[in-house]
Amino acid sequence: MTAVITMLEELRTLAPLTAEEVAARFSAREWVPAGRLRDGVETSWDKDGIGAWIQPSGSGAVGVSFAVWLRDVDASGYFDDLEAVYEQGERVLADVLPVVEGSSLAAHLADSPERAEDGDEFIAVKRWALGGLALSAGVVQHDTDLPVMVVIGLESSPGPG
Repeated sequence: MTAVITMLEELRTLAPLTAEEVAARFSAREWVPAGRLRDGVETSWDKDGIGAWIQPSGSGAVGVSFAVWLRDVDASGYFDDLEAVYEQGERVLADVLPVVEGSSLAAHLADSPERAEDGDEFIAVKRWALGGLALSAGVVQHDTDLPVMVVIGLESSPGPG
């Protein structure tokens, strides 16, 4: 988690977040590129067993996500007990939240309400405002045949809608 907190500290000072700047920060902090280029920029990184990816948007701004825990499907391609995996993810998330809130980021965090779409995206989530950015930590499963993950994400704060 130290590598994630260090990256979040660096990235919170960037305005706006751009794929090129974020990739440069990953490289400078000795994250290992995973060979997934998009528009000439490495978008997938690994360090200390944590995967990270840069998610460009159409506006040029980006989101950055860190997979701090991952539980993959079993050999059959499914989970034997999906609810148990969700509960395990929620326990890991409960352990991650105090780390984030007790880190060097603490002085810059403000609680932020969940968004309407969070129920579709997350199994469980906690959100904060981090300056002009939105920080989230949550349990996700993007599809039934994909892993369940605890992710920490940083993105541009949505404007008034």
